[in-house]
Amino acid sequence: MSQYSRWPGYVKASIAAVLMLAALALVGVVNLLEDDEPEVAVPQSQEQEVAKRPKCPEGPIAGVDLPCLGAASTAAAKDIQIVTVWAWWCEPCRTELPFFQDIARSHSTWNVVGVHADANAANGAALLDDLGVDLPSYQDENGTFAGELGLPNVIPITVVVRDGKVEKKFVKPFTSADELEQAIDEVLK
Repeated sequence: MSQYSRWPGYVKASIAAVLMLAALALVGVVNLLEDDEPEVAVPQSQEQEVAKRPKCPEGPIAGVDLPCLGAASTAAAKDIQIVTVWAWWCEPCRTELPFFQDIARSHSTWNVVGVHADANAANGAALLDDLGVDLPSYQDENGTFAGELGLPNVIPITVVVRDGKVEKKFVKPFTSADELEQAIDEVLK
């Protein structure tokens, strides 16, 4: 019989608990040291591109005040706001952003805007430039927009706002400008 088998049960349970906590702490430290987001070097020329983005509509978007990704907010606000929540690293967003550009061109009575949900504004501006998308976008580096509206932690998300009130949230990427326009038209009927 070993000396460990003579230990009371509570001592064995305490040792097991301490070992488990140590293992969890080790996993936590490893997770903190890992960087899940790819490191992307942003040239200074791209940082200057942020300032060349289009002006954003004045006032809050769905009741949330955010800084404009680029130019100062001076454009006139409209009653209907179509908002796409996107990020520079999101592949479905890359596909979907040109559809919002098309919708903005065909519906001049709507504010069609983006909310860049990432801290790296330069990469957001660079993606819009790469795609040739001239859509006004707000910069949301802290998740304020999603937090205030209770949006899930996914992107892309489309939010239809009428007179400052959220009418509908679409938590899925659209596959064409026609599909996006149909979905918005259904909400605004």
